[in-house]
Amino acid sequence: MTRYVIVGTGVAGVAAMETLRQNDPSGEILAVTEDPHGFYSRPGLAYYLSDEIPASRLILFSKQDWKALRVRTIRGRVERIDPHTHKIMVHKAGPLAYDRLLLATGSTAIPLEVPGADSKGVVKLDTLEDARRMLALARHVHTAVVVGGGVVSVEMAEGLAARGVNVHYFLRGERYWPRVLDETESRLIEGQLDRAGIRLHPCTEIATILSRRGKVTAVQTKKGDILPCGMVAVGIGVDPRKELAQSAGLKTDRGILVDEFLRTSAADIYAAGDAAQVLDPNTGASQVETLWLPARRQGETAAWNMAGRPQAYFRSAATNVLRLAGLRLSIIGAVGNGKEDDPVSVARGSSETWLQLPNAIAMAAGSELNHVRLMVGERTLVGALVLGEQKLSQPLQELITRQVDITPIRAQLLEAGAALGQLIMEYWSSLAGQRSLQNAA
Repeated sequence: MTRYVIVGTGVAGVAAMETLRQNDPSGEILAVTEDPHGFYSRPGLAYYLSDEIPASRLILFSKQDWKALRVRTIRGRVERIDPHTHKIMVHKAGPLAYDRLLLATGSTAIPLEVPGADSKGVVKLDTLEDARRMLALARHVHTAVVVGGGVVSVEMAEGLAARGVNVHYFLRGERYWPRVLDETESRLIEGQLDRAGIRLHPCTEIATILSRRGKVTAVQTKKGDILPCGMVAVGIGVDPRKELAQSAGLKTDRGILVDEFLRTSAADIYAAGDAAQVLDPNTGASQVETLWLPARRQGETAAWNMAGRPQAYFRSAATNVLRLAGLRLSIIGAVGNGKEDDPVSVARGSSETWLQLPNAIAMAAGSELNHVRLMVGERTLVGALVLGEQKLSQPLQELITRQVDITPIRAQLLEAGAALGQLIMEYWSSLAGQRSLQNAA
């Protein structure tokens, strides 16, 4: 009987458990975790913070689900891995032997490194416990400062504002998320935040967090301004949790380096999810993907290989579907920010006339909050961003993921004033019609 040990009970770890049990009904599966809440929706933490869902809806596995999987859970921190003896050392639980080991350790929020960052009232949004800590503080805090330029920082700002906290949002640059969004898109998001009562401070960074008796009382900016507050929420990015792998002598870079079969540099040790830096056999590049769906697919793929049924992981076009400042947003593939060294970027907003087309509902002309941007390569679409109405998301995802040749409409897409939605929907519908005819034949 093979013993599988999985470190981490996030989506990658649980997907691996499910796949292992399907492939090896008699195998022994052990899960080691530090999180007292087991498997829950980390993307859902933002909705819990804003009081849209209760904590109970975050929990994705019941006791019956765990029982059905026949997984033995060990609560504790893994202190060390010994690849030579095939053992891990768990704090207080002692040594634990494995035949196959999966590191699904996830990622952790990057701390803010300024004086006073260890004060009570400096928070992040990594775990359910973090969200509960923020909510406890929000009951007593009048003003909070949020720092960070990505999705999590906006989620924290929105959640705290929804709880009645006066929120000041510090942006290091001149606008929101310039690495991903173009200026029009940034301004749309910023306008929504402003309407929610969140005050934006562009080109503003914290120099020092001031405190009294260990509790946050204010922040001082690099410009010298002092803003009184009782909470500082930090969302400046995440780092893969690779320390265990590093101390065990496994090869690492930004994350734990694995091949296309999710194997690390040590025999019988695999990695998946946020912690893994996966080799793409198509490009030869290794990348970290910190998204829910890729983590699930990696967990499944790792389990197939752990069970002795080789299966390569092929990275598809990354798709991130989220709600940002009250707007639905889909980011598909590489969207860049429209700089000269990117593929050609074309964008159309609400001034475009959107027509009633097969499988689509007309987007209302005149709406200020509907926007699409395409990254057009030589023969294919490289990426797309859809903000607001989402009827184009599925067609664009298929065109980008399958690397469909868009040469027949490329010149039209690049024309000034082109109706991007109409062109994409008509082309996608014609391709779908061709597939139907081929299947019928």
